[in-house]
Amino acid sequence: MLFTRLSDDLFRPLASPSRAFNAALLLHLHARVFGDTAEPLRKTELLAAIGDFSADFAQGEIADDETTPVDPIERRSAVYRRLLDSGWLVERRERYVPVVDFDPEARILIEELARLDRGETRSYGGAVLDVLGSLESAIANPAERSEALVNAAKASRAFLSHLRTLAGSMRKIEARILAQEDQRAAFRLYFDEFVARHIVSDYRTLHTRLNPFRFRSGIVREAGRALRDPLTLRALAEAGIREGRAPDVEVAERAVRADLAEILAIFEGLDRHLDAVADIVARLERRIAAALRYMDHRDSDRIERTAAALRAVAGTDAPMEGMPPAGISLLRPPIGAVHLYAPRLKRPPIDCEPLPELFLDPAVEAFIAAKDAFRHRVAVTPDRMVDFLEGRLGRKGAVRGSQMPIADVDAFVVFQRLREIDVLFDGSLSGRYRLSRVEGRVANGWLDCPDFLLERTR
Repeated sequence: MLFTRLSDDLFRPLASPSRAFNAALLLHLHARVFGDTAEPLRKTELLAAIGDFSADFAQGEIADDETTPVDPIERRSAVYRRLLDSGWLVERRERYVPVVDFDPEARILIEELARLDRGETRSYGGAVLDVLGSLESAIANPAERSEALVNAAKASRAFLSHLRTLAGSMRKIEARILAQEDQRAAFRLYFDEFVARHIVSDYRTLHTRLNPFRFRSGIVREAGRALRDPLTLRALAEAGIREGRAPDVEVAERAVRADLAEILAIFEGLDRHLDAVADIVARLERRIAAALRYMDHRDSDRIERTAAALRAVAGTDAPMEGMPPAGISLLRPPIGAVHLYAPRLKRPPIDCEPLPELFLDPAVEAFIAAKDAFRHRVAVTPDRMVDFLEGRLGRKGAVRGSQMPIADVDAFVVFQRLREIDVLFDGSLSGRYRLSRVEGRVANGWLDCPDFLLERTR
């Protein structure tokens, strides 16, 4: 659980009367004081840094109650003790010198708080490419890049979380806009917060020609292909065992399947989240358009006056001299269809057509089966090698290559690999058999090579 890892009083400084000062101090210590050093700081150096930072704040901003000292020296010690007692800092001694550092779990928390304070934005294209690149790397080289699959699953979860954050932020601003009684304030919120912050940055990113979701099909294809390939699953699972992420093959393979299934589910279900965001945008646009329409004061005579003025200008024969310049292009009208409000159209559903059932030619199927049979026949496996050798050795402890009869192609396929037995199959048979060179040559009608002696060691 989260709060079993954090100190019970960790959030006390952030909920006290001096929380603004404490938050600013923690961010300052994380970025400026501890950010440039890999070693713990001496306590005296940290106290000096706290004193320098506190000098820019008033006593009322630093003090939690009347017991907080006013003297700068005593006050910095009180602030230091406040962070130490709440669990943000850890103090220990190195060669009789007191040193201080952030608590490990508290450091993770302050890094996230600092990221929120900086207001870092999320690159959708970078997030999707991160998932695709990690997934392709893990599948292309599962023995050495299996960690990339774990990173791809983490990046997928972070990407989905940001999409949910986008929808939640939009709903929050929508509630603030609807709660405004002053229409000017509502419009200001709409354009400053909703349009500038979300529509122009995040939401527009999802609806451009180069939107990041053009890579989604590649992610779904790679994850689905890996889930259907037992060899890839086994290679990723074995790599996970070697790297210490699982105790056995069953647990490791279950974790691999879970990561791939999660990536697949996230990127196959993105349309629901995009539709939710689009609904919020369309709903707010309708509300703002309706508010603008009703704000416009109706003037029943305005249209008639305008029409009468246009008829009068068109019907006069007097030259139009001394008229102020129009300041607009006569080739393109200043107001047209693009300036009129049009509600967002729902995306039409994708028509699904069943794929035609394909029937392979029996001759093609026979050819594929023949290739598989040939591949199986010429493949040399450890079991096949052992059966061949034990059949030639019998009860003898050794046999020369020239004494081994070769009756058919199957025996020849194994025989030609005997001279590599020391290194074949990663040397798995080198402890059972020993190969040595002897005088003479092997000439059996199938192969002509130097003779050798094969001995059974156990």
